[in-house]
Amino acid sequence: MEKTVYSQILINNALREQSTLSEYACESKKGIRKEPSREKIPDEQNIRPTFSHDVDRIIHSKGYSRYIDKTQAFCLFESDHITHRVLHVQLVSKIGRVIGRCLKLNEDLIEAIALGHDLGHVPYGHDGERTLHRICQDNGIGCFCHNAQSVRLLTELENKGKGLNLSLQVLDGILAHNGEIPLREYEPIYDKDWDLFDEEYRKCFEVEGYSKKIVPMTLEGCVVRISDVIAYIGRDIEDAITLKVIKRRDIPGKIAEVLGSRNDEIINTLVLDLLKNSYGNPYLSLSNDVFNALSDLLQFNIERIYQNPATTTELPKIVNMYEQLFERYCRELSDDSKDSFIHTFTRDMDDAYLNNNSDKRIAVDCLAGMTDDFFNNQYQELFVPQSYGYSL
Repeated sequence: MEKTVYSQILINNALREQSTLSEYACESKKGIRKEPSREKIPDEQNIRPTFSHDVDRIIHSKGYSRYIDKTQAFCLFESDHITHRVLHVQLVSKIGRVIGRCLKLNEDLIEAIALGHDLGHVPYGHDGERTLHRICQDNGIGCFCHNAQSVRLLTELENKGKGLNLSLQVLDGILAHNGEIPLREYEPIYDKDWDLFDEEYRKCFEVEGYSKKIVPMTLEGCVVRISDVIAYIGRDIEDAITLKVIKRRDIPGKIAEVLGSRNDEIINTLVLDLLKNSYGNPYLSLSNDVFNALSDLLQFNIERIYQNPATTTELPKIVNMYEQLFERYCRELSDDSKDSFIHTFTRDMDDAYLNNNSDKRIAVDCLAGMTDDFFNNQYQELFVPQSYGYSL
């Protein structure tokens, strides 16, 4: 009886996708794993479709639990009412699934990419990312970008270095998400395979800025890429207003006339315009007017929010913290100081990870995975004098 029920569920899952998904959608049966033999239950026999199973693996990962205390756009503010990374990825997922449902795309694939796309973000957000990139370059170990680090965490760091065996389509969407670069049109490269993906992934660590050139292999990956922009651009404005960094009237009138001046208006305008210009097509696109307004709004955010001098006064201290912790961890790895946190990080990793990575890259992986609070606590413990209490 059990086998009959499960068999019927598998049939129903397949029929649901066949009857509801667009010809341009990525059906779950097309999900490709690099090591299918690792699956306890083969995907074709699992009542959880491939990409739905990937969602579960991502949300149960250690990296996902650390989203809770990672900077989105603003750090070092005490407000509990601004966006942290954990909320951002949920917003991307929600917006992406709305778009995907309207365009008859695979919502499971969209959700998996969205929830995993920022796992590689480091303490103190993009400021921290730029600092780690410079440290990598100064130390001759290549590049750092959060897109590739997200994939690295899921494939080389989670599960004690064995990775989570996620599908190609999910990992590709994460690697190619590039939400900092909005485009008027998004058209996937449908015929990617593992060899091309591995080459693109490797080049992200070798060629500066290479990740900006990568295009998703699915329309679902394209949806997440534009949803990332839609999720943060208005929300960051609301957070900036909450923190008194800007006032709503600062938004240029020409932009507000097209997109609106509140987050809900901006999301609504962008989503509806995207749907109108993308429905039934093998690509996504925005109208010229809306895309131009979006580009102008992003430039406004960069100048008035992200690079606002009032919110960057503490950056030199953050840079110094990164540099000191990196140097300390590298020294402790080479000295084999077993009581250091860096050895707690490496203790559970498999031999392949330890043998295939330099001490410097291991130190970068360790720093990249930290939450903001843990990063601060590590610095306090290692570099700030600690109280002896009232007596020895």
